[in-house]
Amino acid sequence: MLRVTGIRLGIDESEKALGKKIAARLEIKEKEIIDFHIYRKSIDARRSDIYFVYTVDVSVRNEGRVLARCHDRSVTVSPDLEYHYVRPGREKLAHRPVIVGTGPSGLFAGLILSQMGYRPLLLERGEDVDNRRGKVQRFWDGGVLDEESNVQFGEGGAGTFSDGKLTTLIKDSRCRKVLEEFVSAGAPREILVLNKPHVGTDLLGTVIKNIRRSIIANGGEVRFKSKVTDLEIRDNRVTAVVVNGSEFVPCEVVLLGIGHSARDTFAMLHRRGVLMTQKPFSIGVRIEHPQALIDAAQYGDFAGDPRLGAADYKLAYHSPSGRSAYTFCMCPGGYVIAAASEAGGVVTNGMSEYRRDGVNANSAFLVGVAPGDYGSDHPLAGIEFQRRWERMAYRMAGSNYHAPVQLVGDFLADHPSTRFGSVTPTYRPGVTFVELKNCLPFYIVETIREALGHFETKIHGFAMPEAVMTGVETRSSSPVRINRDENYVSNVDGLYPIGEGAGYAGGIISAAVDGIKAAEKVAERYAPLV
Repeated sequence: MLRVTGIRLGIDESEKALGKKIAARLEIKEKEIIDFHIYRKSIDARRSDIYFVYTVDVSVRNEGRVLARCHDRSVTVSPDLEYHYVRPGREKLAHRPVIVGTGPSGLFAGLILSQMGYRPLLLERGEDVDNRRGKVQRFWDGGVLDEESNVQFGEGGAGTFSDGKLTTLIKDSRCRKVLEEFVSAGAPREILVLNKPHVGTDLLGTVIKNIRRSIIANGGEVRFKSKVTDLEIRDNRVTAVVVNGSEFVPCEVVLLGIGHSARDTFAMLHRRGVLMTQKPFSIGVRIEHPQALIDAAQYGDFAGDPRLGAADYKLAYHSPSGRSAYTFCMCPGGYVIAAASEAGGVVTNGMSEYRRDGVNANSAFLVGVAPGDYGSDHPLAGIEFQRRWERMAYRMAGSNYHAPVQLVGDFLADHPSTRFGSVTPTYRPGVTFVELKNCLPFYIVETIREALGHFETKIHGFAMPEAVMTGVETRSSSPVRINRDENYVSNVDGLYPIGEGAGYAGGIISAAVDGIKAAEKVAERYAPLV
């Protein structure tokens, strides 16, 4: 097939016009097209007119002749999209591989290994997605936190309570495999086509459960409420994991997909001599605007058109101080959520449902921090840095898991807020008016102040006085990287750090791809168990 990129249709044009536009691009008659399908669809709203932009794969008569005659760089041979399993190794496994964590990296490592006959055992400290939702709802409704089953821990990982974004900056053919498995598990088929695909937290639960069922159907096993509390290491090789403090599970392969919030697990790994280093990350707040304001700023007269959906944005600012601020994990029509996993701390995140039909838009509004900010050269100093500000926010807002909030206008004027305006915060279990400068480092506060003015020039209304900022957002990514070599193995043989928690991914797709690549490394070394 031939791939044709950059075909544009006006917002009022039907996709039935694609055939004619494809034929014109290929310099053939429309009847010479045997078939075509849409590979990618995006929105171009950079000008006053809005266009849908398509990439299509086309089957034509005399493909070679058409390609030779066409000198348009937008026309190429379609790449191979099929996932190809690696050739298994020959080294014998005495025990099945163990995967710690059922976030995207752990789930997809488990899925690939199960499909290849390795019968992996997945251990998850939290609960299955249905029981986990009940615990999370209890926390949001009344501030009752379960430290083992919450927004961070449990089936699906932290991404379960998110917008379910399936975008990534990585260029890897395995991304297609991830999307196809999502669709097979019940995600909308449109995610294979849309340039900015998302599933939404309301649909993710079903997808995750179906991936788990697929792993089990292929010979794997998934255990919940099974926290890995220790490792047995002999002659610098992992020989067992300890579950819930007492159960020894023998193994020689352990994939660590522990997530960025498994602070007790990081501490255990450090005690066991697993090498890790400090890593930069970002902290800040969540900012909420009326979704209608964002729609109008991005789509102009077409705002509200159902063909466009809720608008998003992505902004960045580089301060003369050397700091950078940016928006991250923007949730159109979404909610700011309580995402703590430790008692005595406030952590925020963002979430949207599939329809993205909430009244508010929200986004993380972050500033980068680096090891020099942590105050120590200890590998886990970034975790203590996070804790400091999470606990400060908890105390300042009333020590009841309410979050500190301040209106943008008051933040810029450097005085406390006393009442809400047109934007009602969505965070539960509640919020308390607090000056955010008391909950964040001064350099974060000053960079956010500068960035607000810059972002206003990009999106009119971004710095509207009644917009709400909710603190604190500290879990943007892992503050730790667990060292590994080119075979994905740590300094302890048999231990494979994977995903976002290990410091090698950022988001659902990249974490899932990292899990797949680690599974491939295991498969290339060892023979299947069946």
